[in-house]
Parts: sequence; C-alpha cells; structure tokens
Amino acid sequence: MSIRTTTRATGLGGRLRSATGLLGGFAATSAVHLGSILSGAPVLRNATKPALMPLLAAHSVAAAARSERELPKLLTPALLASAGGDVLLQLKDDTAFLAGMGSFAAAHVCYVAMFVQRGALTDRRRALVVAAAYAAAWAGMIGQLWPDLGELKAPVAGYSLLLTSTAVTAAGLGWRTGLGGALFLLSDTLIATQLAKWRELPGHQFWIMATYVLAQYLLASGLLQHEQHEQHDERQDRAAR
Repeated sequence: MSIRTTTRATGLGGRLRSATGLLGGFAATSAVHLGSILSGAPVLRNATKPALMPLLAAHSVAAAARSERELPKLLTPALLASAGGDVLLQLKDDTAFLAGMGSFAAAHVCYVAMFVQRGALTDRRRALVVAAAYAAAWAGMIGQLWPDLGELKAPVAGYSLLLTSTAVTAAGLGWRTGLGGALFLLSDTLIATQLAKWRELPGHQFWIMATYVLAQYLLASGLLQHEQHEQHDERQDRAAR
C-alpha cells in the first residue's frame, strides 16, 4: 500500500468518525432536550435547544466530506438560520418572536431554493397535485386559526405560506425530504395553535420539538442523499462514455 493510499484511508477514517460522532452528539442532545421538556427542566431545555441545529449542520458538513460529495451550499445557512430562530423564540418577547419567525423564514427560502434547483418541480403534474393538497390544508388551517391570531394574523399567514412552499418542494425530491417538510409544517402548526390560545395537546411542547428535530434531520439527510445519488449517476454516465 502506497503512502498516498494510506494517507487517503486515514483521512477517510477520520471523516467517518467525525460524521458519526457529530450525528451521535446531535441525537444525544436531542434526547436530552426532549427529556428536559417532559421532566420540566427549563434550564436544561434552554441550554440544549441552541445547540441542536449547529450540531446537525456540523454533521452534514462532515457527512458530505466523508462521502466525498458536494455539500448543498444553502444547507448550512438554512440550519444556522433555524438555530437563530430557536434562540430568539426562547426570549418570550413579541419583537424577538417576530425576529425568530423572520429567521425561520430565511431558512425556508434556503430550503425552497435548494429543492427547486434540484428538480423538485420537474414533474409538473405531480407538483400541482401536491401543491393543491397542501394549499387546501393551508387554507383550512388559516381559516380556523384566523379569528384567534389577533395582531399576528398577517405574519402567521405569510410565514405559513413560505413553510407550505417548503413542504411542497420537499415532496418533489423523495420520501425523506417529503416527510421532513410535512413534519416541519406539523410542528409549526402546533405552535400556531398556541398563538391562537387553543387547548393544547398532552405533551404539546414535546411534540412541537420532536417533530421539528426529526423534520430538520430528514430535510438535511435527504438533501445529502440526493446529492450522493446525483453524483453517482454522473460518474456512471461518464464511465459509459
């Protein structure tokens, strides 16, 4: 075995350990965060929440390097914008809440751009069916919440349209991202019912965060999986020539 081959193998092993360790860190922090919600430990909950998306972003970078594939350029900004939203929503202030919503809106712009760039709307018939289904769900949800949203009517309506756009475009890239988009929509719908002061589900906050964490993981891993398949297909096409 040559020195170059040995060096390459050593580097690959290091990237593998790094990606696996970061994924483990993300999973462990998620578990601790969810456990802190169930056990009523606000200090631990507030300490772990800001770390979730940066850990997922770091794992995504390491996973892309491990597989020697390109990291989607807007994935890290999407996850870090989400982290900013997580922090701002913890401040329990109206201005901070609107700023947090804006931060999440930026994340959704990144997600929609990534999905569209990767052909999520190529199958127009399928995209129209999915868009019609989500549009009906959005209209029904807003129609029910509207009377109880007060001054947040316009911000919630605008943000939820952008969130629904993420769900629609995510569905065009495969089941993993599609499920991620649907869960993100569910998570934020549960938050909207809190804003409207509806009766909460048992473990309401737990389900908000459980669906959110899983949604972000599915969106990020689905994008990475798509990149891997695309690059594999490109290599096969080059080999066939």
